[in-house]
Amino acid sequence: MPEQLTTLSQSSLQDYQDCPRRFELRYLQRLAYPAIETEPALENEKHQKEGEYFHRLVQQHLIGIPAEQVGKLANTENLQRWWENYINAKDLTGFKNLSGLYPEIALSAPLGKFRLVAKYDLIAVGKDQVTIFDWKTYRKRPKNEFLHIRWQTRVYQALLVQAGAHLNHGKPFAPEQIEMIYWFADFPAEPARFIYKADQYKRDWDALIKFADEIASASDFPKTDVVSKCSYCPYRSYCNRGIRAGDAADAELETEAEELFDINFEQIGEIAF
Repeated sequence: MPEQLTTLSQSSLQDYQDCPRRFELRYLQRLAYPAIETEPALENEKHQKEGEYFHRLVQQHLIGIPAEQVGKLANTENLQRWWENYINAKDLTGFKNLSGLYPEIALSAPLGKFRLVAKYDLIAVGKDQVTIFDWKTYRKRPKNEFLHIRWQTRVYQALLVQAGAHLNHGKPFAPEQIEMIYWFADFPAEPARFIYKADQYKRDWDALIKFADEIASASDFPKTDVVSKCSYCPYRSYCNRGIRAGDAADAELETEAEELFDINFEQIGEIAF
């Protein structure tokens, strides 16, 4: 088992799949970023911070703060546009009236020698259905096929089956009850919807266990053969894979940073070892 690595997440799994070397540098060696991820750097940093702030605005609204009050905090052009799109989105009006709303909730479950963790933007529980919402501030609307195979989609749905029983009166959610929706702040009329199924859940959890076992026993972390991915990697200088950073709008689809959060296992949903 890699030294000091105790948890896996959708981001670390995606890194491992995309480039084991990047996984090693980021999660095992914990190296500081030596290179700019995207160009132009300052504009991209501003966009990322606005995206994080938008998530906080939505969270405040979902916990009951009036929209008029929250909206006053949308103090940039992007934030104002995203907030207006969110408030006026017809696809989002239904969940606002549900009683089982869990914004910014974390779930956890054992996965081989690790613990799989995820932090959800929103889990909305209805009578016979549960919906995972994830807010995206992408500058480009990705294809559904791209999102469908990403580890975020697979981890969020599979982990909800594994560790979401406490949100359903102690009864695990059936895969068929789960839907995941990516809602795009700049494309409010084009959400991406994914209905889960039992065979998908089995396939996803089996794949997660396989990846966890592979990581636990790995002694070598080779560089990816897909050199184009290196344009968006902050560790590319370690691998002599170029100097210039990739375009920001393309990079955010490939190397979306995971929100960092402190994990308190006594306060998040889990199933025990």
